[in-house]
Amino acid sequence: MTDSRRRTALSQNRASTPVHLLYHIRVTSPHSHTPTLLVHGGAWAIPASEAAAHQAGVRAALQTGHAILDRRGSALDAVEAAVTVLENDPTFDAGRGSFLTSDGRVQLDALLMDGGRMRAGGVACVERLRNPIQAARLVLEQSPHVYFVGPGAEAFAAAHGMPLIANAELVLDRERQRLALARQRQAAGLADETFSGPECQPPGDGSISTPRQHPSDPILRDDKSPETAFHPATPIQKKGRPQGHDTVGAVALDIHGNLAAATSTGGTLNKTPGRVGDSSLIGCGCYADNLSAAVSLTGWGEPIMKLVLGKWATDRVAAGTSPEIAAREAIAYLYNRLQGHGGIILLGPDGRFGLAHNTPAMAWGIATPSGLQTGLTV
Repeated sequence: MTDSRRRTALSQNRASTPVHLLYHIRVTSPHSHTPTLLVHGGAWAIPASEAAAHQAGVRAALQTGHAILDRRGSALDAVEAAVTVLENDPTFDAGRGSFLTSDGRVQLDALLMDGGRMRAGGVACVERLRNPIQAARLVLEQSPHVYFVGPGAEAFAAAHGMPLIANAELVLDRERQRLALARQRQAAGLADETFSGPECQPPGDGSISTPRQHPSDPILRDDKSPETAFHPATPIQKKGRPQGHDTVGAVALDIHGNLAAATSTGGTLNKTPGRVGDSSLIGCGCYADNLSAAVSLTGWGEPIMKLVLGKWATDRVAAGTSPEIAAREAIAYLYNRLQGHGGIILLGPDGRFGLAHNTPAMAWGIATPSGLQTGLTV
C-alpha cells in the first residue's frame, strides 16, 4: 500500500470511529521508564533544631515508596505509601501531630490522583481517620465521586474498612502549646510567620533556586532565570514565637510511564474549623496527568487556591516548558501575583523534575535507581 493510500485509509477509520472512543487512547508509551519518586515535608521556616527530623522523615518516606517502584509497582501505590509514612510521623503537619484548629481539634485533608486513569479521590475536614491519604485512595477506587468531606468522608471510609479513632489520638501536647502561643500572637496583632520566617522575605522578583535533575548532577541554570538563588539563612527564632510545620506530598513516575500525585495536610495553625486549604483540591495543591506532569504543593494555601497553581504548573510542562523551569516560574508567580509563600515538587512523564520554594526552607527528597537524596533547600 502506498503512503497516500495508507493516509486515506487512516482518515477513513478515524471518521468512522465514534467520537467517545477517540479519547480512549493509551497515554503512556510502551517502553520502560526510570522509576522516580519525589517527596516533600513542607515549605516553611524550619528551625535548625528540627532539620534532622525533617530529613529523616523524608528519607523514610522515600525508602518506602521507592521500594514499591523497584518492584515494578504503580506510581499510585508509591505515593500513597510515601505519604502514609509522613502522616504517621508527628514531625509533619499531616496525621498525628497536625496543627490544631482554633477550637483545639485536628482536621485533616488529603488528595490522591492517578495520572494514567485520570482518577482522583479526596477527603477534607476529617477528624477520626489516622491516615486520610488512605481514605482518599478508597474514594478514588471505590466511589463514582471524587470528594467527600467531614462526617460523610469518615462514614465512607468506615464503610470500606478503615477504623475510626478518637480525635484526641491525633492531638499532641506540643500542638496545644503552639495553639496557645498562636492565640497570644493573634491577640497582640502579630503576623503569622510560619511560612515567611521572622527575618527573611523573598526578593521582589520572586527569585528562587534551581533544582538538580539527578542527585549527582550539578545545579542547573537557565538564561531566563536569575542566577543568584534565594537561600536565606536559618531564621532567628524569636522568644514566644510558635514553631510550625507544614503539608506533605509525593509525586511518582513508575516503570510503565504512569504518573501519580498525593498531598496531605492538617492545615494551618489556629484555623477556623471547617477551613479547607489547597492541599486536597484538584489542580491547586495536587494534580497528575500522564499528558502533562504530576505536582504537589505546600505552603500558604489561600494564594495557591486562587491561582489554581498546580494545574498552572502542569499546563506549562504540557506546553513544552521543562519541569525545573516551570517549578521556579510557579513559585515566582505565586509571590509576584499574591505575595504567597510555598514550595512545589513537579515531575514530568519523561522523568525530568523540578523543585522550588520561596520559604526559608523546604524538606524534600528524590529517589531513583541511581540513589536517594534529601535536602532542606534547593
